[in-house]
Amino acid sequence: MNKDRRNQKIAFWLFLTPVLFSFFMVQIIPFVIGVYYSFTNWSATAQPSIDFVGLTNYMEAFKDATFLYATIITSIYTLANIILVNVIAFSLAMLVTTQIKGRNIYRAGFFLPNVIGGIILGYIWQYIFNQFIPTVGGIIGVKFLTDNLMLADSKTALAALVIVSTWQYAGYIMMIYVAALQNVPRDLIEAAQIDGATPWQRFKAITIPMVRPAFTVTLFLTLVNSFKQFDVNASLTGVGPSTMFMGKAINGTTLLAMNISNTSLVLRNTALAQAKAILFFIVLVIFSLIQVYYSKKKEVEL
Repeated sequence: MNKDRRNQKIAFWLFLTPVLFSFFMVQIIPFVIGVYYSFTNWSATAQPSIDFVGLTNYMEAFKDATFLYATIITSIYTLANIILVNVIAFSLAMLVTTQIKGRNIYRAGFFLPNVIGGIILGYIWQYIFNQFIPTVGGIIGVKFLTDNLMLADSKTALAALVIVSTWQYAGYIMMIYVAALQNVPRDLIEAAQIDGATPWQRFKAITIPMVRPAFTVTLFLTLVNSFKQFDVNASLTGVGPSTMFMGKAINGTTLLAMNISNTSLVLRNTALAQAKAILFFIVLVIFSLIQVYYSKKKEVEL
């Protein structure tokens, strides 16, 4: 028996070793090296040596108006995206778990935008906002649609980014809610219905508590996905319309991930970009831990 257990452990580690090796090589080691480089003067341009500069890059990041503005609008974008994606996804999940005719077709249709690449999706919606909507507005004689300049203003461009991201991601989150709703015991709902509970009472007292674990997962996924948004941001708005912040003209729709990328690839300041990435990582971890903590706490209370 002990021999069989030992063989099982050996087999377990043999299968796990390639995964652990890949994880360390692709995630852990580059992260540790990146932390080191964030304390140096590392640059993409030719330099005689890489010197240790301490917290200089982190101080520069906090003074960088573009980084501070990107942090603010990323937080706004994330909050709006979390609310819209989850409300729409849960509503769609409630719809496709009823006895509506063709519900499987609806599920596939709502999920389809998620399989489209973010870069392609951004260009498609750029055409819709810039060409299709004004054309339709001209045909039907609606001046508001004809003069549509949604991507020309930083505030409305950010709203457009939220709309596209919600359209792309709601179907994926819907499938998680569908799985949770299908696991709600029917006998509980039928018993409550026999006792005279209204649909709202059944929804509030049975459905919501039973799908609470799904809320923890979906909120975490939308939080992380929103903070890391890059591809749709790059193709839909690019650097975006300019705006004024801290007395400087800066790009109005550049989210954090794109700001870090531009710092490295455009400005060639790789050490500063790495410092921003570390700060980004810390902020994301803090927000994620807070969200998971309170979501789990709600699960326990219910």
